[in-house]
Amino acid sequence: MKTAQDFIIEVPVLKYSDQITKARQILRDNRFREVYVVDARKTLLGYIDLTDGLRVTATKSNVTVEGFVKEAPRVSPADTIEQVAKVMQNYETDSAAVVDSRSHIIGGVLLSDIFPVIISRNVLLGTVSGYMSRNVTIASPNDTIQKIYTMIMESGFTAFPVVKKKRIIGLISRRDLIRTRRVQSVIARHAHTTIEEVMSKDVITIGPDEPIGSAAEVLVKHDVSRLPVIEGERIVGIVDRHDVLRGLA
Repeated sequence: MKTAQDFIIEVPVLKYSDQITKARQILRDNRFREVYVVDARKTLLGYIDLTDGLRVTATKSNVTVEGFVKEAPRVSPADTIEQVAKVMQNYETDSAAVVDSRSHIIGGVLLSDIFPVIISRNVLLGTVSGYMSRNVTIASPNDTIQKIYTMIMESGFTAFPVVKKKRIIGLISRRDLIRTRRVQSVIARHAHTTIEEVMSKDVITIGPDEPIGSAAEVLVKHDVSRLPVIEGERIVGIVDRHDVLRGLA
């Protein structure tokens, strides 16, 4: 039986006194959507995520991570990967910290690493329409980076399909905003640069009547975290890894 121990990776950690700009540098890495915060003894104190990394818009700042830390998802090395995934679902994160009996962090487990194994050895029941999120906010390619930044901060959503003439042409996410240093300065200046030049243009989609197992296979094959759900040319939902895991028998 696969456990957290089999998937532990070394994860970067922060201290309360570290600046938010340091967190942003780590979060630009495609592997990490959360960074864990520890004390001098490596006792787990919490985590910050991509949205927190965007909150301070200045390219240089003395603001520390302390004010942004949230309670962290934690698991033990002996927990099964299904248990680990459940913890991530409860916290709506893409990783979990692996800790010992003293709450000292050992490493982390990424959902992207355990997801292919979980779906390969479990039965997935139902269709995409039964598990997708139907509350979809769309963006226009002419929307400014500042507008998308505000939408992320206010809505809690992490990505938006970009639609032009009723057809999806891209996806704009927290990652797209944080990975480009120039974008940070644009947000800080409240400039009117549009999202078309920074959005992800290679978008994989799926239909609502497809089996949820097919969605899982597409997510793994293309190594993406979410799929817009298209009926005809209309967006009717979004399905992500957490949605798929709810389909486990």
